[in-house]
Amino acid sequence: MNSANQGQVFKQTSSQNNAGTDQQKYRGEITIIGAGIVGLASAIELQREGFSVTLIDKEGAGAGASKGNAGHFATEQVFPLADVSMLPKLPGMLMDPLGPFRIQPQYFFKALPWFMRFLFNMLPSRRAKNSRAIKTLNQGSIAAMQSLVKFCDCEDLLVMNGSLLVFEGTSIDEVQKEFLAYRDAGVEVQLFNGDQVRALEPSLTNNITHGLYFSQVGHTVDPYRLCQAFEKKFKALGGTLVTEEVLKVNTASTTSCIQLDMLSGNCVNTERLVIASGAWSKPLAKQLGYSVPLETERGYHLMMPQKSHLSRPVASYNRKFIITPMLDGTRLAGTVEFGGLKAPLIEARANCLFPHGKALLPGLFADATVEDGVRWMGFRPSMPDSLPVLGRSQKQSNVFFSFGHQHLGLTWSAITAKLLAQEVKGVRTDLDLSPYRIERFE
Repeated sequence: MNSANQGQVFKQTSSQNNAGTDQQKYRGEITIIGAGIVGLASAIELQREGFSVTLIDKEGAGAGASKGNAGHFATEQVFPLADVSMLPKLPGMLMDPLGPFRIQPQYFFKALPWFMRFLFNMLPSRRAKNSRAIKTLNQGSIAAMQSLVKFCDCEDLLVMNGSLLVFEGTSIDEVQKEFLAYRDAGVEVQLFNGDQVRALEPSLTNNITHGLYFSQVGHTVDPYRLCQAFEKKFKALGGTLVTEEVLKVNTASTTSCIQLDMLSGNCVNTERLVIASGAWSKPLAKQLGYSVPLETERGYHLMMPQKSHLSRPVASYNRKFIITPMLDGTRLAGTVEFGGLKAPLIEARANCLFPHGKALLPGLFADATVEDGVRWMGFRPSMPDSLPVLGRSQKQSNVFFSFGHQHLGLTWSAITAKLLAQEVKGVRTDLDLSPYRIERFE
């Protein structure tokens, strides 16, 4: 099939499918590059608004970072990553190959421009501004996800049991400082002693002296199944999923059509385009005239087959990792590594999560070994201000962006999808998108 014919087939199929579901509401066609949780949620919200949607992803739906994330809807995380307290720790980040925050030495100079912007966002005024923008998205994210999972008939995949942040041997002054920081930021939080923590989660170690309980957050028991449920709904609504890699985006001032050139040599023509390609969004944005300071964080997990008996995610303040109970076992997740998109998975970085998990759940992993687990690594799109890129391009009115969600991709997927659909539809968005627009970097 030649390029022109393939593009025409996609247009006809998508339009026919949508017409079959809601012809009176039909608003035209749109293509989304990226079928992770952000792209899938966006696709469904656009379908609900009457658009005929095609998703394009080189690996398929939910196959990247959305498949292996910690599963935590982390609305308590209101603080940007750029924190001046990190500065004394930077030398150790380079020296410790198994530390929770790692920069591969050979990648350091390539990442240096991003880190310069990251340092700039440590300024108190910048940090406060970015924190406000994070909180604004967080406030509506759970409600948006609850609405979306209900629409997609997968409410069982979202559990609202809150989460814990636990402390081992940390001074009460430091614990109080953390508690007050969250409380003063408007987060619903309670301070527990060790016994209260174990009353909530009896399987946790006696070494835990305190905990912060966040009551208004949730988790998914399987992020990949969540993506699959969204994919199923997307297709039921007439959506088309194309497993291809987009190499080039061609826009022309003489036409409203956008041409997408594929690795296979085929192409797709579309009226509107959304870039939701996560860590792979930077070169596509560049082709559209935007230089975006996006860097890749490599996140790891170790999936253990044992059932944790936990009722909610448990994060460790001291160990910098998180345990999430899932349908198929217990996920130990954490560690941040800057090393780009090409370096292979480093097994030791996944393996190092096991002793931390065993320390917090000694009974569960008493007879387990690290070899029982399945290692995984995925790529997060990270922005130096900890904010996503969201909204319409000011250079091409039929191009839109939704990427750069970094650690909060799962958390923000539904709320940013709703905002994006409003933006594409051309109505006033529920939230001011100016803090998130791509033009902030120009």
